Amino acid sequence: MLNVLGTTRRLCDGLTRREALQVGSLGAWGLTMANAASWASDADSSPLPHFGKAKRCLLVFLFGGVSSHETLDPKPDAPFEIQGELKAIPSSLTGVAVGEGLPKVAEITDRLTVVRSMNHPYPLHGVAYALSGLPVYTTDLEVKPRDPAQWPYFGSIADYLWAQRSTAPKDLLQHVGLPWVFNSQVDDLGLIAGPYASFLGQQYDPLWVKFDGKGTRLAPKCRHEQAKEYLDPYASTPLAGRFDFDGIVRGPQGLPPLRMNSRQSLLDQFDQARRLVDDSSAVRNYSSQEKQALSLLTSTQMQTALDIGREPDQLRDQYGHTVFGQSCLAARRLLEAGSRFVSVFWDAYGTYFSGGWDTHQNHYPRMKEYLLPGFDGAFATLIRDLEQRGLLEDTLVVCTTEHGRTPQIDSKPVGAARHHWSRAYSTALAGGGIAKGRVVGRTDAQGGDVAETPISPKDIQATAFHLLGISPNTLIHDRQNRPYRIAGDGQVRGELLA
Repeated sequence: MLNVLGTTRRLCDGLTRREALQVGSLGAWGLTMANAASWASDADSSPLPHFGKAKRCLLVFLFGGVSSHETLDPKPDAPFEIQGELKAIPSSLTGVAVGEGLPKVAEITDRLTVVRSMNHPYPLHGVAYALSGLPVYTTDLEVKPRDPAQWPYFGSIADYLWAQRSTAPKDLLQHVGLPWVFNSQVDDLGLIAGPYASFLGQQYDPLWVKFDGKGTRLAPKCRHEQAKEYLDPYASTPLAGRFDFDGIVRGPQGLPPLRMNSRQSLLDQFDQARRLVDDSSAVRNYSSQEKQALSLLTSTQMQTALDIGREPDQLRDQYGHTVFGQSCLAARRLLEAGSRFVSVFWDAYGTYFSGGWDTHQNHYPRMKEYLLPGFDGAFATLIRDLEQRGLLEDTLVVCTTEHGRTPQIDSKPVGAARHHWSRAYSTALAGGGIAKGRVVGRTDAQGGDVAETPISPKDIQATAFHLLGISPNTLIHDRQNRPYRIAGDGQVRGELLA
């Protein structure tokens, strides 16, 4: 058994990462499950087009709840208390405006389908609801990522079903999360639910990597009573920042010698393990699971894919010197290297409460100086980069959030505010069988309610499964053998398809 040395940070189930990465332990995680998926008999007979068009998927998730009024559904004819300080500008799609803070996104809108009619019943932070088939959401579930009531993340479901179809060992690159374990960089809350595999088993969680660049600029405060300010890597980070495996690689400068020695020992073990892999007689007595795990741990493909330093400085500048921009670049490299599902999260940093895009205070400073500039350059460059490399045609890109924000501006807090609102918000999709240059759905004059074509997060998941060649009618079974339709009550939406 290869005993991998690493961080002793406890995972959600009580295992340390060191224990979890022992080769022999992966069998206990359920690499083979007693209850395989029940494939729907009409898996490839949908009347809708482009079943299986997408070879891979990239999810871009903007945590906190994004205001449509300043992004994809501005209301230039609404009164100031609705429209706000940021106005609308024309886009490359005739007759379609976007917020003035997104001039680069405006140039690539003709590559997108913009959904302006997203809605659901829960105006609360509900990442798990937005990213799974979970039918009913309660706030206590958000802080219980391993609760038995959780449903699997739709990326984890794809990962699991692909594994059931294949006899080959699971590819290390197949399902990856960036820029770090979700919600792990906050001071005031533990991990929250969302991008986890639930009853499918932790081996179908994203393989998390970690960005080691530090923040170099103070982000505008989330709350004025917030005592501490943060040098936030979503605001600015140095060019030297890099991605690597979470917790099992060389640390940043200043790492205590004991931890550095442990990590060097890990690298030495990797070198030894690679030599073992080359010597077939040394591994012939390993079980198939041990061979698979050893292959994952000794691969150099992941490190190469994550090495954003191989990219030209000019392209890195275009993505932006932020953790979000560099995550989008790393995601493109992963997709190019063979990843099938990559998740990039604009996460809360420093403080969970009002973190990310959750603008209960300081709405305009955060939107103008921090959120919109960081998103605009990164997302527009990502779409162009995928297109220029011939990847966009068969890569499904989904850019979404968990809810929107109130149409009525709250002028009482300094910097103003928009609060939680789930009756109408926006999502952008591209590539992989998605229509180009289309707007789906319409909101009322204030942007507060859907006027045409309501679409739910479950519909987005069902459509993603369809494009990835997975019938949304597929059933998976939990550990009590109860069947679950993978997209919940979601339906494939033909309005989104090319």
